[in-house]
Amino acid sequence: MSLPETVEVTTGAKPSGSVIWLHGLGADGHDFEPIIPELRLPESLSLRFVFPHAPVRPVTLNNGMAMRAWYDIISLDRSGPVDETGINESSTILESLLEREVERGIELGQIVVAGFSQGGAIAINTVLRSTKKFAGLLALSTWLPLPAATDKHGADTSLPVFMAHGRFDPMIPMQFGRLSADRLVDAGFDVEWHDYPMAHAVCPDEIVDIRQWLLSVYAA
Repeated sequence: MSLPETVEVTTGAKPSGSVIWLHGLGADGHDFEPIIPELRLPESLSLRFVFPHAPVRPVTLNNGMAMRAWYDIISLDRSGPVDETGINESSTILESLLEREVERGIELGQIVVAGFSQGGAIAINTVLRSTKKFAGLLALSTWLPLPAATDKHGADTSLPVFMAHGRFDPMIPMQFGRLSADRLVDAGFDVEWHDYPMAHAVCPDEIVDIRQWLLSVYAA
């Protein structure tokens, strides 16, 4: 499988870790690029941020309009049909990006798998279907797209997990994120949960909390 185009930013000359961060529906790899300076990471922590572009595909919920999407959105109903094939295909893309970071000299244990909204759903799914140990999982304003994936998973439950959501999110109700976090806790993960007075977005307080979490992950 060919790798997607990516936007990449390094915070130092020789990165010792990587953060692969997937954007949400209709956005692209540039979407979270501006967050890097806002994280105010210390000079001693050199990271490579990799922001891949999702493939362009028709999205059923948007009247079949083609846009960047990690998988098709058929319904917003939690009990509605889910594009499991598309989810797993994008998880394979993410796994290929993880392998490339290893080839570039970054150990898997130094890579954070991250995503916002639809990208966060792929991040969670990828972690659950892998038996490898990553540095952490950062899942923002998102949900568990395939709940049954927690039933028989081989993932390392010692993985640090950060999940955050807006209390007034009109796109993905916070209840979806909270239920997904609870499902991960039931599966054995220790989830650090945060919620904020915002909609489907990222707020300054959240960035501060993400910074602290990243510092704790890479200090371990």
